[in-house]
Amino acid sequence: QVQLVESGGGSVQTGGSLRLSCLASGYTYSRYCMGWFRQAPGKEREGVATISTAGGGTFYADSVKGRFTISRDNAKNTLYLQMNSLKPEDTAMYYCAAATYCLDYALARRRPADFGYWGQGTQVTVSS
Repeated sequence: QVQLVESGGGSVQTGGSLRLSCLASGYTYSRYCMGWFRQAPGKEREGVATISTAGGGTFYADSVKGRFTISRDNAKNTLYLQMNSLKPEDTAMYYCAAATYCLDYALARRRPADFGYWGQGTQVTVSS
């Protein structure tokens, strides 16, 4: 049974940093590509960043390029999202997700529908 547990969210001021973590269990973590998604109140869930099984391929939303970094440690079954230079518009619930369909073109489009397994989310709030 796939389980994903996010942590690391919180409240920061504009310009601050946070590091999200997602601990995976119940499956062979290294065989799944992973992603971070976010959803703000009244908005659709959007793909923030995705990463290939070995970590060599990463894909970002334009709104976070240069500020966020996705990475994974397959030895620790953990996915990370380093978030720097945070802005109020980054405020949202952040979710990690896992997928077995891991071609680059699928990862690049960062569609929530392509990811079958989800965590419960961790809240990030950025104040101005």
